[in-house]
Amino acid sequence: MRLDEAEKRIDSALASAGPETYQIQLIHGYNRGTSLRSMIYDLYRQDPKVKRVIPGDNPGVSILVLKELY
Repeated sequence: MRLDEAEKRIDSALASAGPETYQIQLIHGYNRGTSLRSMIYDLYRQDPKVKRVIPGDNPGVSILVLKELY
């Protein structure tokens, strides 16, 4: 998936996330996903719906935290 396609899908997921959604897990891959990971961190850490962007348990995963669990 190209960066612009990924951005559209992420924006759609953010728009459809309801109040019960705590986080969105994005699987971008490790080797070829580094440009997508950079785009995620640069673009979505400034989004008003996203509290923070954290790495997942795997280097090929990033998590958009929309709401804290506590």
